[in-house]
Amino acid sequence: MKPASLALAAALALAAPMAQAQSTETITVAGGCFWCVEADFEKVSGVIEAVSGFAGGDVANPTYEQVVAGGTGHYEAVRITYDPSRVEARQLYDLFFRSIDPTDAGGQFCDRGPSYRTAIFADGGDQQAAEAAKQAAQAELGRKIVTPILGDAPFYPAGDYHQDYYKSSERLAASSVGLFVPKSEAYKRYRARCGRDARVAELWGPDAPFVN
Repeated sequence: MKPASLALAAALALAAPMAQAQSTETITVAGGCFWCVEADFEKVSGVIEAVSGFAGGDVANPTYEQVVAGGTGHYEAVRITYDPSRVEARQLYDLFFRSIDPTDAGGQFCDRGPSYRTAIFADGGDQQAAEAAKQAAQAELGRKIVTPILGDAPFYPAGDYHQDYYKSSERLAASSVGLFVPKSEAYKRYRARCGRDARVAELWGPDAPFVN
């Protein structure tokens, strides 16, 4: 295992129950389907929560339907709240790059279009950490990374329907993956059919942190 991989492995662990941190910080990333990004980062030790939502557009408080229809400029994004005494922003950005296809400018996996593009929204020290993580990921991958690092932007949480989708037992009357399927099972089927893990594993091999 490479030294960088050891650092990532140290950051990644099934998140154990813990008391609320004395102080927390946040980062905002867009990595395609926000259900998947939320599910991935809530596994990271030191992450308090991950919230699905939207960032980067010019419409305040957009609905999911507005964003996927296009024209708002928003990305599907996730705001990650973490305990900086347990995990650093740079570690989270390192994990982020290795959880997506950062060479794809048109969306992610089966999800195409502007709202599914990848990006990092950061300023100040976080922007420096993100740039360092991007350069390290590009050097490891040996290919140009097109994921932009944009300035900080307002974040708008998505509706309750989209939060914790990956672990919800609520049943869907109808979905693209079956009838009366729990959200958690629909999520698993969607993720597999979309090819997310297969593509990430192809790109990053053993350094893909969230691929089983």
